[in-house]
Amino acid sequence: MSAVIKLSNRYRPETSALALAGWEAFIADTTAPSWVQALRKRSGEKVRMMGLPTPKLERFKYTNIPAYLKMNSLAFSRVDMTIGGHKDYASDLLMSFDQDFVQEMLEVAPAGEGKYGDLMLWDFANSLIANGVVIDVPQNTMMDMPINIGYEGEGGHAYAPRQIIRVGNKAQVTIIEHHTGGGAYWHNGVTQIHIAKGAKVIHYRLQESSHESLHTQNTHVEIEQGGTYETFTLTLGAKTSRNQIHVDLLGSNAEVFVNGINLLKNKQLGDATITVEHKAPHCVSKQNYRNVVAGQAVGVFQGKVHVHQIAQKTDGYQFAKSLLLSPLATMNTKPELEIYADDVKCSHGTTSGQMDADALFYMRARGISQSDSERLLIEAFIAEVIEEISNDDMKERVALCVNDWLSKQVVA
Repeated sequence: MSAVIKLSNRYRPETSALALAGWEAFIADTTAPSWVQALRKRSGEKVRMMGLPTPKLERFKYTNIPAYLKMNSLAFSRVDMTIGGHKDYASDLLMSFDQDFVQEMLEVAPAGEGKYGDLMLWDFANSLIANGVVIDVPQNTMMDMPINIGYEGEGGHAYAPRQIIRVGNKAQVTIIEHHTGGGAYWHNGVTQIHIAKGAKVIHYRLQESSHESLHTQNTHVEIEQGGTYETFTLTLGAKTSRNQIHVDLLGSNAEVFVNGINLLKNKQLGDATITVEHKAPHCVSKQNYRNVVAGQAVGVFQGKVHVHQIAQKTDGYQFAKSLLLSPLATMNTKPELEIYADDVKCSHGTTSGQMDADALFYMRARGISQSDSERLLIEAFIAEVIEEISNDDMKERVALCVNDWLSKQVVA
């Protein structure tokens, strides 16, 4: 509550009306457990008091959620969700065998709330909890097939699916999300992941939502000693999208690799906001993003590495490259290092620019057409990140998605 008082001039409670219209009727029609209903009401009142994130908040400077909602009237609903692949350890959110664990996870405070004071989308998701998935992998389990989760949005609706993932000691799982849909809708998801000692989670997200939709995602990952989290996000869809990831490295020798490709065109806005908290020594974190921005699209990359005093021998790397294909395209980058330890190896950097005119001239001089030359340069620009995908099937799938996007893209 202190954060609300301290930052009250930066909040606009009146924006809550855009999100909560029809909310009371939605939560009244339910058979959910009493603790879920109580959580919904507490979270809804918090949203009512604070409002939605607006560009007055630093991390939302370029991403205007209320502006989208003013243009679209949405009704709350359960999301159309499918689970495929290796389903042995997956269950419905409110039908999981361990409801005590689910309740514990759902009732924790949003990651970074005290520091940033801008987690209202997480609270809004809590106010609408209806369905989702729990993945609970026992220790020493090595899953040879991925778990596939599909989400399909429908115009006129707002969804708040929850994913809770717990992976036991020395277990390994691969999770693939695929987001599609049609029309104007809002997918506001929250994913919570706990990775135990020596465990590994490989997490891929293909975001191909409708180009009329709003896609917001909060992911919080906790990694214990020797654990690994590898994630890759391909952003192709949504009119406005925000992929927010917060990682806490809690034990020594933990590793996290956060990679992504944003392919934006027309008037899309794609926002990647990443925070990695090094809270233990001898940990590794790497962020590697590529942004290709065409038309009047707007890209955002905000990456932060926070090294606590205890986190000696940290290896932190962060880099984002952006290619602007149009004079009207915009890219906003904000890399940050906050370091309180004195024995670390950390680096960060960003680049933004247009296609290399010399490289284009070189290829044209050797008989390669203008369009093929541009395509080859774009493919080379993002190839490094694709190569870092460890799953060969996913690597091929991403390459096909990229090729399809490029085949339809005319460079301005």
